[in-house]
Amino acid sequence: MKHTVNSQSPDMAGLYTLSLRMVIGWTYFSAFWRRLILENKLIPDEKGYIGEKFNHFLPNALGIKPIIEYLVTHPDALQRSMMIFTIIEAIVGLFIILGLFTRLMSIGIFSLALGILLGSGWLGTTCLDEWQIGVLGIAGGFVLFLTGSGPYSLDYYFMKANRDFTHKKWFQWLGSGILPVSGLKNLVLTGSLLIFGLTLYTNQYFHGGIWGTLHNKSVKPKIEISHISHHHSDLKFQIYRTEGADVYGSFLIGIHILDKDGNILKEWDHHKLSKLSKENIRNQYVAQIKPGKHSLIVPLGAKADITMNIDDILQKDKVYAVKLVDISGIEWVENIRK
Repeated sequence: MKHTVNSQSPDMAGLYTLSLRMVIGWTYFSAFWRRLILENKLIPDEKGYIGEKFNHFLPNALGIKPIIEYLVTHPDALQRSMMIFTIIEAIVGLFIILGLFTRLMSIGIFSLALGILLGSGWLGTTCLDEWQIGVLGIAGGFVLFLTGSGPYSLDYYFMKANRDFTHKKWFQWLGSGILPVSGLKNLVLTGSLLIFGLTLYTNQYFHGGIWGTLHNKSVKPKIEISHISHHHSDLKFQIYRTEGADVYGSFLIGIHILDKDGNILKEWDHHKLSKLSKENIRNQYVAQIKPGKHSLIVPLGAKADITMNIDDILQKDKVYAVKLVDISGIEWVENIRK
């Protein structure tokens, strides 16, 4: 049976989504283009390494935090995953642009967008950037699955050429043409409502966008201090940067050791912190805390155990709290639990 495609055919829906297909396709293919063609961002320890960007998702990811934490604590597995992820983005993006196996690739679009949403939907300094990309990608992938590709696609070319495989039922599910389901209206309505529900839920979860206090965790840095202990001449504590812009670090210009009344027993200013030995910092993730030119730099998602020498504090029993001072003026204080 030869395919017939005319202006009244359901296949023409694929024509109307041509611009959507091309833009979404380039959105994902461009990730490969940026990381491997324009620059190589898959080399660990190089500036712009995509694995460090992935680490930024960790603090407030939804549902997939254990996966991210495993990868950022296993650098070899992280690099392999980033390479595989980039290749998948390239294939999915290119095939969507060409309109080849459109429905199969739309499932890839849906899955990639879902990963973006769950991992980084909380990021975005001025707008809700990553959340918008995620939910629109999911909706776009669903639409492309329903429509397939019309004219100006390889699927359409093979159908017009009457290739044998285009008459197989699997091609209708994975390529283009009339979607072989009964109750199509119910499928569209159910899928749309589920995606809308996910949109509302994640908007509220990440940003308080439905009720309550609207918040944006990407606006200013937040550092959590924990596991404070001191033994003889060393004071140890853990710091974890959980909020703030992913492209801009927290710059610590002061670490203060306080007594119970808030008096400073010992302090390290920005000069001392910029010269802090790497032996004093035990990083746990790919994103690393390290001395900068004028401060101690704490990237988003970085976690490290810090060791400071307090041998010159004579009355160590007075050590009560640790205070961190950011260059912006933000301060974080945590008491020692004895």
